[in-house]
Amino acid sequence: MQSRKTMFASRSIAIVTSLLILFVAPVQAQSRISLVGSGSNVPSHLYAAWTDEFNKKNANIQLRYLSMSTVEGIRQISEGSGDFAAGEIPLSPEQMHGPKVSLGQIPSVLVGLVPIYKLSGNPELNFSGEVLAQIYLGTIKNWKDPHLAKLNPAAALPDLPISVVHRSSGKGSNYIFTDFLSKTSAEFRSQVGVNASPKWPLGTEANRGEDMVEQVGSTPGAIGYVELNFARRPDIGYGNVRNSAGRFVRATPASITAACVAFQKSIPKDFGISLTNASGKESYPISSFTWLYVPSTASATERSRALGQFLAWALADGQSIAQGMGYATLPPSVLSKARAAVSSHSR
Repeated sequence: MQSRKTMFASRSIAIVTSLLILFVAPVQAQSRISLVGSGSNVPSHLYAAWTDEFNKKNANIQLRYLSMSTVEGIRQISEGSGDFAAGEIPLSPEQMHGPKVSLGQIPSVLVGLVPIYKLSGNPELNFSGEVLAQIYLGTIKNWKDPHLAKLNPAAALPDLPISVVHRSSGKGSNYIFTDFLSKTSAEFRSQVGVNASPKWPLGTEANRGEDMVEQVGSTPGAIGYVELNFARRPDIGYGNVRNSAGRFVRATPASITAACVAFQKSIPKDFGISLTNASGKESYPISSFTWLYVPSTASATERSRALGQFLAWALADGQSIAQGMGYATLPPSVLSKARAAVSSHSR
């Protein structure tokens, strides 16, 4: 049996050990800065790869990205929650000069949305903005509709009802898709319009890009829309889309970049521009920036400098990673402007 002296000594050691944990652990934690971002699901595959690679090379800065929605990401960063956000909706003047946090938007890469579908053999089909608008308005209801047949004379389209699938509210992909449809269909523009949370007249809802491809892939006759890198799977097809030059263009990194190049002389200092329905024969018409939303005034803190370090990395090594994953990277002229815009965070 232990003596009182031994018991007291043991208890004292336990107390000292607990105090050491309490006082030493915060010091160790402070040596590592954790940056947290939230927002769009559209570039989630890329941002997951960026997070892994950046964290490997920066022991003192650890990055986390939470995929939810563009609207939710903007809301959180506008209220001062987190370090950055991400999405495909250009910031409004009110968001850039918010009461709590003033925001800036930095393009990270380019994305392209493609119409995906589930048909026997997954043929490569052509679509126009007008036909996609009529499908999502509920006017075109069958794959054998004459308007679809006219665009695809060589395809054996089935006599099969079209099952419409759309994204849930607050999504950047909704914004890009409705922006394109509004530019190409006056009827869609008046009935639905450009919106991240559109009031769709029909269809079932998919929350994430992964949910969209699963739902379309498991439903014969279904149609949806998703970022190109989600669509590269054998159980679904994705179509070519007619651009403003009248050509049916397949989404590729080159054709998505061509859309940006067509607008590069018009890109404003704050990068807030729509790239859909770009001019040029090679331009893919449902293209967009995906932006990183960050506090526009960098404070001279370690946290701010860490964010600047990540942004600079994303526009350097991050571009090489994006290219290797099949994303369209920023053209040189846009990239140089983006790097200049983040220079204040790197000081």
